[in-house]
Order: sequence, then structure tokens, then C-alpha cells
Amino acid sequence: MSNQILLIATSNPGKMREYAGLFRDSHFQLLSLEDLGISHEVDETGLTFRENAWLKASEYAALAGIPTLADDSGLEVDVLGGEPGVKSARYGGEACHTDQDRVALLLRNLEGVPWEKRTARFRCVINIVGPGGSEGGELPPVLLAAVVGSVAGMIQYSPEGHDGFGYDPVFYLPSCGKTIAQLSLDNKNQISHRADAAAKALRKLAVVSPVPKADS
Repeated sequence: MSNQILLIATSNPGKMREYAGLFRDSHFQLLSLEDLGISHEVDETGLTFRENAWLKASEYAALAGIPTLADDSGLEVDVLGGEPGVKSARYGGEACHTDQDRVALLLRNLEGVPWEKRTARFRCVINIVGPGGSEGGELPPVLLAAVVGSVAGMIQYSPEGHDGFGYDPVFYLPSCGKTIAQLSLDNKNQISHRADAAAKALRKLAVVSPVPKADS
């Protein structure tokens, strides 16, 4: 059976590995931006996860000419009013260059906050967009699926674990007794916010069956 082609709009190798695992048993052949030689970066000017997911999915679908999955996701810490939120990957601005810098800033901003108030969640919004086409003129991109996934936890006092990225080393899951970074990728892909959203997206794609097939 031929696979269906789907571009994953990310240059983050950790995120690409997660999607490879999440779509492992599906009928999709995943391509990355690197696979297609796309170096263009979409300006994430949206004020919400949903807006940024649409910006990335629609622009890369138009560039690549194939259906494209883009997500925007981040960490929401209740006591910080939902920060870093949509700015999770840019938390701290130019003063923070790495994930470790951003984690350190988060922990500094939570100094003195007791355990019971360190509640947080990871949220992921996935948009899957078809490129539209042309028929006497360009047709707009087509939204094929829009879903939201989340996972709740706590922000612990110091990083633990080496198997995740981003804020995974400080995001503690009470149900597992570990941070996300202490989980194997297979375990993470059973419970993460991205796993939740990807499962919902796959169910929607099974209904709309939108994407072209790769050569056998």
C-alpha cells in the first residue's frame, strides 16, 4: 500500500523524532523541511498557538506544494499567568540562546513559589493544511485538521533527565513520578501534549483523506 506524503514543518530534530514515532504505524510518509531543502523561516507573529500553527502550516504548504503539518506549542505556568505560553521558544528574548537558558530563567521566575502552586501544562495546537491550487488564479490554502492537545504537570525545582528538549527536564508528571525528560521516547509519545494532538489529527485525516500518495 502506498504511503501518503505529509510535510512536518519543523527544523527541530527533537520534534521531528517525536512525529516519526507518533506516525510510525500510520500510512504517512513524513518529510522534513530539510528533506525538501526549505530553509525559509516563517515569522511567528501570531498572538496564540492557533494563529502561529496556521501561519506555519499555510505558508510551508504553499512553498512545498504538499499537505503540511505545523504545530505551535508551549508551556503555560499558572502562577506566571500562563507564561511563557506562545513565547516559550523565545522566552527571555535575546538574553536566552539555548533551552538551558530558558529553563534557568523559568526557575528564577519561580523562586520562592511553593510546590502546590507550581502547576503547569504543555499545550499543542496542530494545523494540517493543503496547498490549495490554481484554477484561473491561486486558490487559498485548505485547512484539513485543527486540533489541540495538552498534558498537565508541575514545574520542579531543578532539571532532571536527558531524553527530552525544551522544558521537559523540569516538567514533572505526578502520574509517572518523573519529568518528561526522564521518559523514553515511546513513553513520552503515549502521554505528551503532542501525542494527544497528533492522535486527534490522525483521526481527522482518516476521515478527510486529503493527501497525495508517494510512489511505491
